[in-house]
Amino acid sequence: MKDLAIVLVSGGMDSCCTAAIAASKHANLAFLHLNYRQRTERKELECFNKIADHYDVPNELRKVIDISFLGQIGGSSLTDENIDVKKYKGDTEEVPDSYVPFRNTHIISMAVSWAEVIRATKIYIGAVEEDSSGYPDCRPSYYKAMNELIKQGTKDGNIEVITPLIHLSKKDIINKSFDLNAPIQHTWSCYDKEDKACGVCDSCALRLRGFEQAKKIDPIEYENRPSYLINNS
Repeated sequence: MKDLAIVLVSGGMDSCCTAAIAASKHANLAFLHLNYRQRTERKELECFNKIADHYDVPNELRKVIDISFLGQIGGSSLTDENIDVKKYKGDTEEVPDSYVPFRNTHIISMAVSWAEVIRATKIYIGAVEEDSSGYPDCRPSYYKAMNELIKQGTKDGNIEVITPLIHLSKKDIINKSFDLNAPIQHTWSCYDKEDKACGVCDSCALRLRGFEQAKKIDPIEYENRPSYLINNS
């Protein structure tokens, strides 16, 4: 298929914005989603399909892969029920317990394998350096190294991972999502809940603060909707 790009779509706000950017640049999109025993797996998959519907992605170009072995490995509050999802305590340089060890490498590897099969040369991922609080696989240097590995390790060496949001803040991402009419109402960011977002985990806090900074209303429901706009413009 001509001008085909793969978008990694978790069902979250960043990946939705990334899909909107990819849709503005490519005639055809393929969507990839990974289930890895995360707490909100059902809700994220539901959002993935709603976003795919919005962009008219055909069923044959929607791929959902089970990588539940990440749950077997554990080590993250997203996949291990013995580790509680922590409440947001402010920005920090420490790697949070929500970090899933080496997750993005597994995810990107799946995408590269599929790209070789369907002959896509671009893979879009919604990685964000600034507000991914210490995640080592959200750094620009990581993606530079990953692209070099892909070049060396694939048949044609012409597949590239694109990170259009890497240097943006949540406020920027929200504004861009509205500018591109991304279906942000069909996204989910909460690490802990699937019915109503908790409003107090790291991911909810960053999302809510971004909406406050952008002076826009978040369309999803929350159990708690505290203000995180402290000394921020």
